[in-house]
Amino acid sequence: MGQAVSVRANTDPTEAVAEGRRRVVIESIWPQVDGGRFPIKRVTGDAITVEADAFGDGHDELAVRLVHRAPDGTISETPMEALGNDRWRGELSVDGLGRHGYRVAAWIDRFATWRGDFEKRVAADQDVSVDLQIGAQLAEGAAARAAADGAAGDGRRLNELASELRGEDGGSGSGGVRAALGEELAGLMARHPDRSRETVSEPELEVVVDPPLARFSSWYELFPRSTSTEAGRHGTFADVIARLDYVADLGFDVLYLPPIHPIGERYRKGPNNVTTATPSDPGVPWAIGAAAGGHDAIHPELGTVDDFRALVAAAAERGIRLALDIAFQASPDHPYVDDHRDWFRSRPDGTVQYAENPPKKYQDIYPFDFETADWRELWLELRRVMRLWMDLGVRIFRVDNPHTKPFAFWEWLIADLKATDPDVLFLSEAFTRPKVMYRLAKLGFSQSYTYFTWRNTKDELTDYFLELNRPPLSEFFRPNAWPNTPDILHEYLQHGGRPAFIARHVLAATLAASYGIYGPAFELGEATPRDPGTEEYLDSEKYQLRRWDLDAPHSLAPLIRTVNRVRREHPALQSNERLAFHSIDDEQLIAYSKQSADGRDTILTIVNLDPHHARTGTLELPLAELGIDPERPFEVHDLLADTTLLWHGPRNVVELDPSRLPAAILDVRPSVRSEADFDQFM
Repeated sequence: MGQAVSVRANTDPTEAVAEGRRRVVIESIWPQVDGGRFPIKRVTGDAITVEADAFGDGHDELAVRLVHRAPDGTISETPMEALGNDRWRGELSVDGLGRHGYRVAAWIDRFATWRGDFEKRVAADQDVSVDLQIGAQLAEGAAARAAADGAAGDGRRLNELASELRGEDGGSGSGGVRAALGEELAGLMARHPDRSRETVSEPELEVVVDPPLARFSSWYELFPRSTSTEAGRHGTFADVIARLDYVADLGFDVLYLPPIHPIGERYRKGPNNVTTATPSDPGVPWAIGAAAGGHDAIHPELGTVDDFRALVAAAAERGIRLALDIAFQASPDHPYVDDHRDWFRSRPDGTVQYAENPPKKYQDIYPFDFETADWRELWLELRRVMRLWMDLGVRIFRVDNPHTKPFAFWEWLIADLKATDPDVLFLSEAFTRPKVMYRLAKLGFSQSYTYFTWRNTKDELTDYFLELNRPPLSEFFRPNAWPNTPDILHEYLQHGGRPAFIARHVLAATLAASYGIYGPAFELGEATPRDPGTEEYLDSEKYQLRRWDLDAPHSLAPLIRTVNRVRREHPALQSNERLAFHSIDDEQLIAYSKQSADGRDTILTIVNLDPHHARTGTLELPLAELGIDPERPFEVHDLLADTTLLWHGPRNVVELDPSRLPAAILDVRPSVRSEADFDQFM
């Protein structure tokens, strides 16, 4: 039998290559998140250092640029410097809110390659007449590009320089060499390079730029209904306005309110979460919806829309932003239950599935079914709700349990809202698995609750905050540390007394640039659990009205005021960068420092984690890394106790007695002013 003959299709295999003359490779760009799938995060005024590998075949010189796209579409470029081993670095500043883009562009720089070789030939006293002709051709090419770009003056001058290179200007032959090596030609060629075969990195990487409050903020949570000064009366927005001076005096710049909407009647919970409520019980604010309305309505006893506007304005006058709780769930009485029954999941008996976290049951709350066939309408309605509150002046949202809603929903919603209002911020309340928390941050949440509440030993705190403050996590996850919440009274606070509250407050406020407390429960040392072994508060104001004695002599308000003032006055504490832990030889003492970006501000914090016993340890500091001369004494000023000590060398003894103060926040000053000043410390 004959052998089959294969016939090749008459095709050009190079057609699959878009441009085979591009010779530069760009890879390993940093920073980026998941290969560019998600943006990194910064705040206005930040400078972003970008690095990349860029190299080509052969030995030609490269030109490498960092390309920056501003939110308005404006494109700018900065040269990247060579670091060696084909690594390049550039810097861009992000001043406008919104989504910026950045890429790396690189091409073979024929002029730089020619000039480098030309310099070597001149130094070797070789004949360069042909090289001058090549240089003239390069200059003429740049002249044509300049003319096409509308830079006619540059084009004329480049043509004149090309003539000088060729010796056509009537001068001596040395004139061409001088022109070739002159800075004028190099500058003009750099302004009009041949980029026809440049390589541009893909995909475009993005950075979301937020207001500075996204990085550095101090949160205070209170229940508006518990702000009344009269026993038994439901608090109002007017009462909250009266409380603003107290919050501002403590030094907080974000006031967070739990849901302010009408509360359902059916299955309402009573005090301490009992399932039978009396008509006077106010219910749980997170059981949203009643005859008075749903997520777009205000609880009638709190006030009106105008009262709410007045609250937002009054807070702003005091330098406070209002944060509103967004809980996408409904009470059985919510209008959605009747109007959009398909937005909720049904049980086999025809009833609506209420929320559960076995063995806990929340009969007063119906979760939305995000798998409903009507999911698009559900998404649009929830977006309408968000925009309504944004229109009323809310720029910060604390989002309840976002991990129980689809990732795709949050990515769409946050991007949509920030496209028109890039100053809006979102705090993710997701005490769940780490990867879920981190995914939510990648999707757009500006800040995130953390596991800080449950990290109590030296090793736990050290390992956790080093994890949070290192790449890649630090590029997209902004921690917000809370020692307590209405749902969480940790056993450390239950059993540690006043020293435990002070220690946890100092840790939260100095380890994290953003932190919060649930007050007045925190400053008044509320520490009794509902049941032994639980983290639920006894007589929690989630279920009932409370009155708080803000003038109680045991209040931590003076200390909180001091700590927040220290945070405002010291740039070192306003960032999560440059956190370093230091050796101290007692397992109950933890020591760490933060420095400002310019190195001029160094804060050293030492905390006694044992709330019951005094602890003493020898602290070791890397003085050179902290900008301190190891040969000279230096001052440390305790910003809590308002005392100054003189330390010598890297090893110094520290003692902290919780009966006085379990923590020290030290302003480290590089050296005393003169030897004569020693006497005041002796």
